[in-house]
Amino acid sequence: MAGHTHFDESTEEYLEAMYRLEREGPGVSTSALASELGVAPAWVSGMLKKLANDGYIEHHSRGQAKLTQSGLEIGVRVIRRHRLAERLLTDVLGMPWDQVHAEACRLEHAISANVEARLIEVLGQPETCPHGLPIPPADGSDPPRPDVPLAQIPAGDSATVYGVTEEVPEILRYLGDVGLRPGAKVNVVEKAPLGGPVTVLVNGVQHAISLELARMVTVVV
Repeated sequence: MAGHTHFDESTEEYLEAMYRLEREGPGVSTSALASELGVAPAWVSGMLKKLANDGYIEHHSRGQAKLTQSGLEIGVRVIRRHRLAERLLTDVLGMPWDQVHAEACRLEHAISANVEARLIEVLGQPETCPHGLPIPPADGSDPPRPDVPLAQIPAGDSATVYGVTEEVPEILRYLGDVGLRPGAKVNVVEKAPLGGPVTVLVNGVQHAISLELARMVTVVV
């Protein structure tokens, strides 16, 4: 198929996950990859060896791994198409933001270079997915990230929601219900001590959200 990648889906899935962990997460390790992909660590170890042999990653001791330039190119390509697909599903097809991640996981492998270019044009060159995660530049450079976790905003301050770091449907549905979506204005009313909840004001309504959830929501001040 002209313009399409010629890699199997499992290779693309691993390189995409490694990009997320390397550029947006805690770093790449066997355990982190297993958690990200929902597979057993033994499966990850075997796949990392294959990816290293194919030249897509540098695999070090203790399960640490890093994308090579060729691996980075594939990872960036897949994640760009994934997040463009999410934009298509929400902006054009009107799907709820908590349903598009799983659908985009299927579409990302079928989008060609020609379709990717057309999506960028039709969607108005979006810089983020519907959840506020950046659509990385095609050259593999790091996209700007002006956001910080909501949990870091002091009580009494206000900010604008930038995105959500976890694309878990249950979390997205809850955040959507309370109005914590990208672009929403939020005021931090109170921060309970010792890891207690964070009370926020959104659209004139107060909500007490857990500290863990406040770390998943990112904002710009």
